[in-house]
Amino acid sequence: MTTTPFKRLLLTGAAGGLGQVLRQRLSGCAEVLRLSDIAPMAPASGPHEEVVPCDLADKAAVHALVAGVDAIVHFGGVSTEHAFEDILGPNICGVFHIYEAARQHGVKRIIFASSNHVIGFYGQDQRIDAHAQRRPDSYYGLSKCYGEDVASFYFDRYGIETVSIRIGSSFPAPQNPRMLCTWLSYDDLTQLIERGLFTANVGHTVVYGASNNRMVWWDNRHAAHLGYQPKDSSEVFRAEVEAKPAPAADDPSMRYQGGAFVAAGPFA
Repeated sequence: MTTTPFKRLLLTGAAGGLGQVLRQRLSGCAEVLRLSDIAPMAPASGPHEEVVPCDLADKAAVHALVAGVDAIVHFGGVSTEHAFEDILGPNICGVFHIYEAARQHGVKRIIFASSNHVIGFYGQDQRIDAHAQRRPDSYYGLSKCYGEDVASFYFDRYGIETVSIRIGSSFPAPQNPRMLCTWLSYDDLTQLIERGLFTANVGHTVVYGASNNRMVWWDNRHAAHLGYQPKDSSEVFRAEVEAKPAPAADDPSMRYQGGAFVAAGPFA
């Protein structure tokens, strides 16, 4: 696996929680890291950074944003459950604009921040792989299903390769019993993105983003070619999590892989 840095790498969603983490961690993947978000961002810290505000729902702005980049780490968009109308622009129109701009500008590698919420209605007693039928748990989950389909189409039609990462719960530490299974450390997320950027011949690969946790719901057999080997585990946080009052047994966070997302809304 080559790890020669790209000349220019685009990170969307750079003002978000994970975007701010990745801004620091992906600097070695490119000579120049282009950072974008609709929300305010810290100024560029030197010639190795470019800060370009952009509304993903604005087709022309996205095309200008993608010009001159060699690869894209697409973490932009609404990251929690909202009314469909709120999700439509950034998550659905936005992902289409990213891929269409990539086609027009010759970008051949994209990392797409998908989500466990594309399969959120599976029970926590089930173990699934990337070929399992999707069961989205929310409007947000639906938008990520669409993003995965766009990635598949743009590979089959135009040869743009994507690694779609179905991110579990990427926080400094797991916050509840469900996250003991879904937790993804920042180090493991970074490794997964780097594998996605630099592994040859990924086509459209779907991989579950979770650390080496004791209890797992997701089988990454179909993404073995990435060579992803998570190093961290939620187990070191188990005592702390289990010391908190547990949700009721019938609480969605204790029944479904998608947790509370299965019950969010509807929105007036």
